[in-house]
Parts: sequence; C-alpha cells; structure tokens
Amino acid sequence: MADHAGTQAVLPSGAESSGGEGVRRRDFINIAAVSAAGVGGLVTLLPLISQMAPSADVLAESSTEIDISAIQPGQAIKAMFRKQPVFVRNLTPKEIAEAEAVPVSSLRDPQSLKDRTKAGKENWLITMGVCTHLGCVPLGASEGENKGEFGGYFCPCHGSQYDTAARIRKGPAPKNLEVPDYKFTSDTVVKIG
Repeated sequence: MADHAGTQAVLPSGAESSGGEGVRRRDFINIAAVSAAGVGGLVTLLPLISQMAPSADVLAESSTEIDISAIQPGQAIKAMFRKQPVFVRNLTPKEIAEAEAVPVSSLRDPQSLKDRTKAGKENWLITMGVCTHLGCVPLGASEGENKGEFGGYFCPCHGSQYDTAARIRKGPAPKNLEVPDYKFTSDTVVKIG
C-alpha cells in the first residue's frame, strides 16, 4: 500500500476543508457590497429624478378655461396655456368659406378646416400661438396686427404665413399651427388641456 500521509490537498486561500464555508462567506460579502452600491446609487439618483417632475405652477396650468362669449365673429384673442400663447378665433362665414375652398392636397401640411375644429363648432379655431419654424409668436390675433396674405397669422421673424385655418401657406414653417386638446364645457367656455 502506498503511503498517503505526506500528501496534503492544496485549497484556495480562504477556503477551509470543512465543506466550503469560505466560499459561502465570500458570496455573502459580494452580495452585501453589490446591494450597498445599489442602494447608494438609488439614493443618489432619487433627487435627480424628482427634480425632473413638473413644478406646482406647471401642474396648476395643465388646463385652462377661456370664456369665449365676448369674441365676435372675425375676432381672435391670445390666451396663455402652459406658459405658451394660444389663439382663439371666431371665424366668419367668409373665413370658413376661404379655408374650405383651398384644395387640401395643395397644402404643405394637409389638413381641412374640419380636421382642425370640433364638429358643430367649426367657427371656433383654437391653436397654439407658436410658429412651427423656430417657435416665434405670429401676429394676427390682436386687432390691427398683420395677418399676412392669407388672412390668418403672420410670423414677422422669418415670414411664415398662415391662412384662416392657421395652416402654413408660405414661408419656412414646416407644419400648421398646432391644435391643442380642448373641449367645450358650455356654449361660452372652452377648456384647453
């Protein structure tokens, strides 16, 4: 028989011969370290993420109600919604006819007047008052302002011109003035947002 008394098994450092308790301790230390790093990362990111939430004043302006009873046919007003201008225009029958006479296929951003207004309230055109070119505020909502060649809105910064349905007709703007979400809460009040 061979003598095995002088031979010993070489174990990895930290490991003991009694069933691998060292390996289990090392796993626990690794798990604890990764967990601590994860919790530290979350604690660090929480203020950064929470600062991206909308502020109280923005939440308060998430919807706006506008009394439209004083707006006569052919008039427009400028209101504010989420710190941006909104144009509310009461179209005359002539302005409606002009908008409907334009072939939709000839428009850069093809939309009919019916696409841009509510059924039964086609005379009320509600759009954001921000030019789609570079975010300027077009003229045409206030009395005496330049309405451009097409009788809608005119952006003096770069010459974008919109028709009576606030559709882009001339100039560098790529799209029509945006129509926000809105609904009529009564015959005289519109809620935007």
